Amino acid sequence: MSTILEMRSITKEFPGVKALSDVTLTVEQGEIHAICGENGAGKSTLMKVLSGVYPHGTYGGEIVFDGKTAEFGSINDSEAEGIVIIHQELALVPYLSVAENIFLGNELRGRGGLIDWNRANAEAAKLLARVGLDEQPVSTVGTLGVGKQQLIEIAKALSKEVRLLILDEPTAALNDNDSEHLLELLRQLKAHGITCIIISHKLNEIAEIADRTTIIRDGRTIETIDMSDPSSTQDRIIRGMVGRDLEHRYPERTSVVGNEVLRVENWTVFHPTQPGRKVIDDASFNVRAGEVVGIAGLMGAGRTELARSVFGRSYGRNISGRLYKDGREIKVPSVADAIQHGIAYATEDRKAYGLNLIDDVCRNISLAGLENIAPRGWVNSNEELRVAEEYRASLNIKTPTVLATVGKLSGGNQQKVVLSKWLYTDPDVLILDEPTRGIDVGAKYEIYTIVNKMVAAGKAVVVISSELPELLGICDRVYTLAFGRITGELPVAEATQERLMELMTIERDQPLPTKDYVS
Repeated sequence: MSTILEMRSITKEFPGVKALSDVTLTVEQGEIHAICGENGAGKSTLMKVLSGVYPHGTYGGEIVFDGKTAEFGSINDSEAEGIVIIHQELALVPYLSVAENIFLGNELRGRGGLIDWNRANAEAAKLLARVGLDEQPVSTVGTLGVGKQQLIEIAKALSKEVRLLILDEPTAALNDNDSEHLLELLRQLKAHGITCIIISHKLNEIAEIADRTTIIRDGRTIETIDMSDPSSTQDRIIRGMVGRDLEHRYPERTSVVGNEVLRVENWTVFHPTQPGRKVIDDASFNVRAGEVVGIAGLMGAGRTELARSVFGRSYGRNISGRLYKDGREIKVPSVADAIQHGIAYATEDRKAYGLNLIDDVCRNISLAGLENIAPRGWVNSNEELRVAEEYRASLNIKTPTVLATVGKLSGGNQQKVVLSKWLYTDPDVLILDEPTRGIDVGAKYEIYTIVNKMVAAGKAVVVISSELPELLGICDRVYTLAFGRITGELPVAEATQERLMELMTIERDQPLPTKDYVS
């Protein structure tokens, strides 16, 4: 097997931060090469150097691609050589068709320089078939799920005659079925001689798909592991990533469950733009003080819609049902009312809905609790800084200063800022929607520790997660959701991944199990 890529002594600095320091990476032709590291370790920065996002001259070191020194001045330069990167935040235009997105910037032109739409749609159909996607080229991208959009990004890469495909957290937002389909596609691309670099925090997927894995920590190369070696265990990768052993993936907690804090009864929600489409169907659940309750469901089951509709009706229309807080019925027609009643919701999409990415860490932390630092309508800036520094220290937010722009932080640290914002409101109930999506095992452990501290203080926590081991590792009880219906409720002591999956896949018209089955 020949070497297709060498990155030698790559160093990249930003003002006040050395993101990469003497990083070395070697990738063989036709292999799937994984890159692992904690959030902020420098993985994405390294790939942006390789793909020309950070042009030659803005970093130190040397890139050798296919035996020749590469000095890419832009993404166009790297793509011309067959290097294509798919970022974690997909770069598709939701209002354009599938074909338009695939050939955007690389349009197929015919007579007179006009776009040949017949040819574009025909070629797009071939590419969609190649990635196993049964969609019409004229379909609008925004109407498709994130799993299908990920495949469209790969089809777009294939249209550019890709030789080296870089995928940054490609399965972070996918369910198990979509993730497995994507991994199978990568195997097929490998069989056709296409080399892949995959950045992922899902160690089980890396063990399944990667030929070799390079570990980066604090901007430095730690080691490259041959995944066929019996010593290449997940524990070894974790030790390389965090610099220590993690004896337990989930911190231990002794449950001391108190009185009921929040109860949702007969909750029904209709789609905001599709009249008559019921998204949540007569759902009921509760959570008590000192308890972590999980909500499990496949993508599209209605997990986020349920959480957002409870949180000040920030989703849906024609909402019916009752909410009870500490035994008394409450009305929460707006997000402000939900906050006033001690309910907080940390969204699954921190970049779009959880943070103001162009503002600093300090203001993002204070946003939801401004009244705490503005008693007379004027923000006390000194108090705002003090609060931000307090959360920076207690949640171990890695940032040069709380005045740094939050959009420049790593995903794990952005998630800690989101948690800080809601913790500052001192909620009685905290709903966490995919709280560890796209972050590394070390940062996950820290977030689990924060959850444990909250319930130890008598708070109630609801966790929505696509990772069943996570729910089984941190929750006291788990509800399952399918087609907008609560299909089961299990104490963790009686729950298994298989049992949860069985409840998560009950069809819309199938009768629900008896209460004896679901405890």
